[in-house]
Amino acid sequence: MTRARGAASFSPADRLHNSAEFRYLQRHGVRAESGHFVLYAGQFPGDEKSRLGVTVSKRVGIAVIRNRIKRRVREAYRLMLRAMLNPGISLVVIARGGAGELTSDAIGGELKAATLAIAKRL
Repeated sequence: MTRARGAASFSPADRLHNSAEFRYLQRHGVRAESGHFVLYAGQFPGDEKSRLGVTVSKRVGIAVIRNRIKRRVREAYRLMLRAMLNPGISLVVIARGGAGELTSDAIGGELKAATLAIAKRL
């Protein structure tokens, strides 16, 4: 039996998967920065689904910290960031050093401010 997903769900279809997609947004998208994150946003030709890609390098911390950051960024995207962007706009989030010490609320606040800056420019 196939289960219908809610509007606030986050499935693998909502993610950027290969490096070419990440590079496309970094080269052709709009950039915004916060204290601990860099965001790129743009639209892929012929794609009307909004998707998210998250990059956290080893410089940020050990695997547990990197995975925690990715989970928190996905949750912020699922709950508020996706609604702030027009349909079809994909987002790449790159975590910088120090992001591992942030709380979920702090991560959400930084991403929300950067996403508002991007939304104004798109």
